[in-house]
Amino acid sequence: MTTKPKVSKAELAEQFRSFIDPDYVITDSETMKPYECDGLSMYCEMPLLVVLPETVEQVQRVMRICNEHKVPVVARGAGTGLSAGAMPHKEGVVLSLAKFNRILEIDPLARTARLQPGVRNLAISEEAAQYGLYYGPDPSSQIACTIGGNVAENSGGVHCLKYGLTVHNLHSVEMVTAEGDVVTVGSDALDVCGMDLLALMTGSEGLLGVVTEVKVKLLPKPEVARVVMAGFDSVQNGGDAVGGVISHGIIPGGLEMMDSHAIVAADDFAKAGYPREAKALLLCEVDGTVEEVDEHIAQAEEVFRKFGATSVR
Repeated sequence: MTTKPKVSKAELAEQFRSFIDPDYVITDSETMKPYECDGLSMYCEMPLLVVLPETVEQVQRVMRICNEHKVPVVARGAGTGLSAGAMPHKEGVVLSLAKFNRILEIDPLARTARLQPGVRNLAISEEAAQYGLYYGPDPSSQIACTIGGNVAENSGGVHCLKYGLTVHNLHSVEMVTAEGDVVTVGSDALDVCGMDLLALMTGSEGLLGVVTEVKVKLLPKPEVARVVMAGFDSVQNGGDAVGGVISHGIIPGGLEMMDSHAIVAADDFAKAGYPREAKALLLCEVDGTVEEVDEHIAQAEEVFRKFGATSVR
């Protein structure tokens, strides 16, 4: 049961405007409309109001005011999620981290990056490229999604099979609690005593705190990456081939399956030359040194044929 807020919308907005630029305290329905949902637009709700702070201190004050008046708060990144994790509460505040968009530090020796939560996923790799590094997790929305949202949703991507989800690529997260306190979970150490609060925080969709800074691991770019594509006459054979590749000790950088409907739709759009008669298609990417990739590609092709591949290239 939700307790009704003790303060009116106008009073709340006035308090926020005393320390946040009034242009970034949004109260009119038309301007708030883009904030009514995330990528899962079948679930929508207009918030009471929207705020866009730009400092940690401002986030703290927002949380303290909302805590005092028992006003719900929903933190929001880029809104690309598909789980309604950023859907507002009708009597609550949407706290957008869009203005927290700076890359604070990249340490090429430690292979780490310190980031504000509004930094786009792809921007991390673009900035780290000058050092021969990149950030592993690559959600399909990586051109737009933010690292804070990735932490909230524990995002993965096509390469998570080999390089893990967001939780496997974090060192630490700074967050603001419901009471307005700044807390850091995680550390640079390989292991620490006590509960793994970083793993608890990651994927909690903002329920445990508002992310204000993230420190991530960076990976060295592989020498080479190659893809082998195999068509199968059934989804069952394609699925069996996945297990066959893994059982041979090959951990692909990426491994994805498409059914016949996806094959035709994708080929109609991209003219990629997919085998349109196939019932299932496996795309297997192998990365590493030249010698390692050559060996694993040859092994993968052999495994696919063993499991009944009708075409391999």
